[in-house]
Amino acid sequence: MDASTVYIVGAARTPVGQVNGPLSQFSATQLGAVAIRGAVERSGVPPELVSHVYMGQALQAGAGQSPSKQAAVYARLPETIEATTINKVCASGLKAVTLAAQEILLGHGSVLVAGGMESMSNVPSYIDKDAAGDKQPRDGVKTDGLQNPYDGLSMGACADILAARFRLSKESQDEYALATFRRGARAVDVDMFGDEIVPVSSQTGTATQVSTDDIRGKALFQRLNSLTPTFSAAGTITEGSACTKADGASAVVLTNGQVAQEHCRNNLLARIVSFADAAAKPKEFAIAPAKAVEIALERAGLKVHQISLWEINEAFAAVVLITKELLGLDAHKINVSGGAIAFGHPLGSSGSRILVSLLYQLSPGQYGVAAVCNAGGGATAVVVQRLAADSTP
Repeated sequence: MDASTVYIVGAARTPVGQVNGPLSQFSATQLGAVAIRGAVERSGVPPELVSHVYMGQALQAGAGQSPSKQAAVYARLPETIEATTINKVCASGLKAVTLAAQEILLGHGSVLVAGGMESMSNVPSYIDKDAAGDKQPRDGVKTDGLQNPYDGLSMGACADILAARFRLSKESQDEYALATFRRGARAVDVDMFGDEIVPVSSQTGTATQVSTDDIRGKALFQRLNSLTPTFSAAGTITEGSACTKADGASAVVLTNGQVAQEHCRNNLLARIVSFADAAAKPKEFAIAPAKAVEIALERAGLKVHQISLWEINEAFAAVVLITKELLGLDAHKINVSGGAIAFGHPLGSSGSRILVSLLYQLSPGQYGVAAVCNAGGGATAVVVQRLAADSTP
């Protein structure tokens, strides 16, 4: 039994739904509860052993007090559980996982749940307290999620600047967008995500159940060549090579070796090998994932060629292409089942969503990396090794 190792013993996520789509009737905390409950049930760990829940949520306005506690209680965990809500914008969910892992490594907890949740469909607009006259409400998603606070530039316009610096053509970004859409569509068609998704069921009105990702329409990707720049007139990023707003939640159960040995002998998914954060200037967030990955790999004692699969969040095709160039990655190992360009980007959940998908895609013994950039110039990366379900902790 290794006291210095953090094990992942359960992982689950809701489907990802396009904004104002099939999941729009659910709050972020309701979606978070579905993911938490699914992860705990799959882990085999008694719910009463969970001491702390960390959930990322980037857009918390209107969600009510302590969103993470709400999600934990709605998931039927003990009402006495400690819960903390994390906001690292797009990296919130993955950062929540690293904070939970640190708590276990410090010996401050033995079973924790971590992940992220977001309902971009239900984020309110803001009216300043002293607003008068014809002052217009501010879009909460744009204000707190998609706009650089220092100069008002959109995240897309910032990504356009980096795309130009790296000489990324519109054609190269369109090519990536079409490829990842096709991978995502195929993954949905063959039910590749069936093991990781927990269906979301309506509790009011007409009974409905959402059990698959709400992939974008293929018509958009059939006309990529004709799409014009979305964020800046001289840019190269279009609607097709950028993610969409979305709703969803994801979670993992983390334990130390003792709990894994006592309760999860046949449910081991992976061990966390290392993790890291890194940052660039706020408008240069697209280069931050490569920085975080380099640090995480160094801490893991691993090289790029030893990584079997990469999950890099697709805020924009440019982010993935820049990360690929900086690290020298094999394109065939990146986002093999699609990503946010195909499914959408529920900000607080995306980091933990790519981790959950990565865990189910890896084979025992393989190493994988999940990396996500975040507004403000930052990024978080996690290195995991998939284990055989019956491994000995």
